[in-house]
Order: sequence, then structure tokens, then C-alpha cells
Amino acid sequence: MMIGRALVAVSVLLTVGAAGVPAAGAAEPDKCAPGRGTTSIGESWAQRRFNLPEAWRLTRGAGVTVAVVDSGLDTGHPQLKQGTAEEVTGTGGRDCFGHGTEVAGIIAATPMRGVLFTGVAPDVKLISVKHTDDGRGDVKMLALAIVKAVQLGADVINVSAQASDNPDLRNATAYALAKNVVVVAAAGNVEKDDGSPAPAYPASYPGVVSVGSAAPDGRRADSSNPVTPITVLAPGTGLTSTWPGSLYQENLEGTSYAAAYVTGVVALVRSRYRDLTNEEVGRRIALTANGGAGKGTGAGMINPLLAISAILHSETVALAPPEPAPLPADAIRHAPPENAESIAMATRIALISLAAVALVTLGSLTIPLGRSRRWRAGAPDNGT
Repeated sequence: MMIGRALVAVSVLLTVGAAGVPAAGAAEPDKCAPGRGTTSIGESWAQRRFNLPEAWRLTRGAGVTVAVVDSGLDTGHPQLKQGTAEEVTGTGGRDCFGHGTEVAGIIAATPMRGVLFTGVAPDVKLISVKHTDDGRGDVKMLALAIVKAVQLGADVINVSAQASDNPDLRNATAYALAKNVVVVAAAGNVEKDDGSPAPAYPASYPGVVSVGSAAPDGRRADSSNPVTPITVLAPGTGLTSTWPGSLYQENLEGTSYAAAYVTGVVALVRSRYRDLTNEEVGRRIALTANGGAGKGTGAGMINPLLAISAILHSETVALAPPEPAPLPADAIRHAPPENAESIAMATRIALISLAAVALVTLGSLTIPLGRSRRWRAGAPDNGT
């Protein structure tokens, strides 16, 4: 079963030992033929919508390790040479199915002159952890690949696979989340011959960033599973990406590719905001989305530029300095109330003091004059 054209669905189809490791004799397939691709591609609507060069002025994902748990990786592709291929299948890291190379390209393909396609976060450290050789897989292998991705130092893990709830898968996902890894998973597609859709895992586990598929008008694509709890939507129809053999694929559809777009944005956020926890990163992705519109749309379409530039109250409150405590009531002494009697007494004292000064001044002038006349009255003026 595949999501869209190529999402790796998980069922018990590979031979796995009791300890969850490949059985003896597992080897790389004799024939590794992922199918035809193309050398000529156009610019997809997702590339135009996100205007990635504008976001790259702030970050291109440097310092972040992204693990793609999928079908392998063509590290010889000119836009994916920075990637490394790991695996848990015992069959080598080559991508003989193509799906892993497609998903990795949307996340991290480096810009190349003359090519109208690039990944969302081209400066990340890219690791592929192969858990299947084709469109089928084993849930134990998927769980092992998630654990290995954590052990390889992944900051973000992309899981473009759908499975039923399983203890191994549940424990592996919980292990990754406990290590502060952001787990991004595809919500799964609605297959016409499957009847009613069921929740997909690990997308349905708490703490996982679950991704639905959107059409160019921003609404949920008809093929996107509406039953799986959705965190956000991302482009999932009419897409372009890398393909083994230095080739490309067009008209891709599925939540596999939508999850890859979200993984790329998560990598940009983790690169720009190094101190955010995986839970805080998921919250930022949801709070900066463009708004949901009905069942299966979550918070709506992702917005890469807003995700890496918005100032969120939920993040700034804890970082803001505490406001100073209010001063106690008696910290500043207030002027005592006016006392009318005191004011009157002070006024009388001031007047008496002024009168005394006047008398002293007058005495200092008249007493010397009197002494010079021996204290006798002056002769009367009789007009002679």
C-alpha cells in the first residue's frame, strides 16, 4: 500500500528475527530499478508559494541534522550529495524504490543552476535511514530505523509511512520525543479501495507533528486522510522532487511529500531558534500556519517565513525580565497635614521678630544723635 503514488506503508512482510534485526541472508536486491524519471521539470506551485529565498535570508537550516526514515537515498544525485545513507535492513543504503530520494529532495535538495527545484532547508545535515526496499515494510524495521535516527544525532525525523498502532512503533516514537527530537509524520492517504480511512501511525501519537496534504487553493486534498489528527497542512499535489539517477519526478501527490515540506520548515525553525524544545517547535509551526478550514486541516497551511520570523507571546513571556515589585505603602514619607494653629503661631513670631529688628535699627540711629546733643532739645526756630 502506498500513500499517493509512493508512501511506504508498513505491514508484516519482511523476514525479521526475534530481536528485530534482519534475518540472515538479507542482501541488497539483485535488481535496483526505481523506474523512469525526467530531466526536464517546471516550477511547482509549492516553490512559488513559499518563496524560499526570502526565508533563506534568515536561515537555510545550518546546524540541524535531519533523518529521513524511508526507502534509502541516492547520494549520487547532484542536489543530494551532502546526504549520507544508513539502513537497518541489511540490504545497503541505495534507494531502489525512489520514495526516499523524493522525500529527501523536498527537505534538503541544494540549489542548482538551471533547475527550478530546491529543498526547503538545503544547509541541513541529511541522513537517510532505510527501513524498506519497496512500498511495503515491517513495523519492527520502521521502529528500529526511528531509534537509529535518534542515535545518529537527528534533531528532526521525517516518517513518510503509515502503520497501525504497535508497541514497538509507539516506544520508538516516545524514545525520539524524549530525546527532544521533532518527529514529523504523514497523516496517510485515502485509498479508494480501502473503505473508511483509519488513523495512521506514528502520525496519531501525541507529540508528533502530523501532516495532511493540501491542494494549490490551500484546502485539504481529497486524498488526504481526514481521520488522523492533523497538526498542519502542506503542499501535497502536483509536486516536483528528486529521483534516483540524477533525475526528477513531477506530479507527485500524497501526504508523504506534505510531511517533507513540514520537516524542512521544522529544520529552519530549529536552526534559527536553537533553545526551543521539540514541543515548542511544533507549537510554533502550528501557530504560524495560515488557518484551518474544516476537518483534517489542523492549524492550516504552513508558512515558512512566518514560522522563522514571528515573535510569539508564548515564547517571549518566559524570557522577559520580571517587572519590579511595587513599593510598600510606607516607602515614601508623605508631608504631614497642615496645622492652622501652628501656622498662626509662626506668623506671630515672625512679626515680633521683624518689629524687634526695626526697633534695634531705629535705636542705632537716634541714640548717637541724642548723645551728641547731651540729650537736650534743640533751640526753637524763631525766624531770626
